[in-house]
Amino acid sequence: MKPQSSIAEFMSKQFMNCKNYLYKNYGENPGKMLVHTGVLGWILSSAAQVAAVVFNDKISSKEKMFLIPQECADAAVNILSFYIVTNTFKSIGSKLVSTGKLTTPAIRKYIQKAGLEKEVGKVTTDIKKGMTGDIRQEYTDFKSGVDVITSTVGSILSCNIITPILRNQYAAKKQKEILAKRNMNAAETAVVETPKPVKPLRMADYQSLAYSKFSGGNMKI
Repeated sequence: MKPQSSIAEFMSKQFMNCKNYLYKNYGENPGKMLVHTGVLGWILSSAAQVAAVVFNDKISSKEKMFLIPQECADAAVNILSFYIVTNTFKSIGSKLVSTGKLTTPAIRKYIQKAGLEKEVGKVTTDIKKGMTGDIRQEYTDFKSGVDVITSTVGSILSCNIITPILRNQYAAKKQKEILAKRNMNAAETAVVETPKPVKPLRMADYQSLAYSKFSGGNMKI
């Protein structure tokens, strides 16, 4: 019973640690969690795609030498595009809330009451400072909602518009490089070494060859 109890305690402790970590890092910032989980999803998907090429016996080694770097480059475009675009949208939404440009009626009343009208919209402004009680909870909930919405919008734009455009441009560039390389190789194999021109025999050369052939006792009368 003791080993089972120890295992249960260990699992319970690990679960609590994981829950505390998630709450500490994502409790008030669900938009950040959406960005990170989305990036993780792209990483796992890209890794699976590369592995499918590596372990596919129907693909020759020569083709793999080309396909694997292409898949890795494609994965980098997907991951970086998703993270940059989604995180940028989330950061913009978060900044609009923290500077007071995007608020709720209750938060606007707090800004007026705290005399922060002149500070609204400045990059260095953080209206959360000094908030307590219900208004702080109002601010936290509102900011979390804005983070989720802006992160979702950023991920949609990234996955459906920006990333496909970047991938198509990259694919078109690589296709041109491959075609140029193939044409170059074809031109190299088509080149045949030009034979040296044969020097025509003169009459003196012919006489010399005839003399060498029939001289030296070979000619019989």
